[in-house]
Amino acid sequence: MPYRVLFAEDAERDIEDLYRFIAGRDGAETAERILTDIESACVELEEFPARGNIPKELAGIGISEYRELHHKPWRMIYRILGTDVVVYCVVDGRRDMQSFLERRLIR
Repeated sequence: MPYRVLFAEDAERDIEDLYRFIAGRDGAETAERILTDIESACVELEEFPARGNIPKELAGIGISEYRELHHKPWRMIYRILGTDVVVYCVVDGRRDMQSFLERRLIR
């Protein structure tokens, strides 16, 4: 049974910001390619949602219900809720992820 992949509002904004950033820096074609790769990863989550690992920043503080996929340097953080997979953020993993995840996910 396939899972349904949903995006939190923050994740939708992340993807829009990511597209604008990459398109401005490397061109629209590159931005489209990277977003297509991220979209493909989301489609794979419909069948294999548990394939991602637990983000080390969250595991370090005892939180294990979130998972992540990498498309370096981008990280997609999500959670499996019943038959839904909710994507909470798509961010540049080179930033201070500990602080970011605590602010974004533990509000």
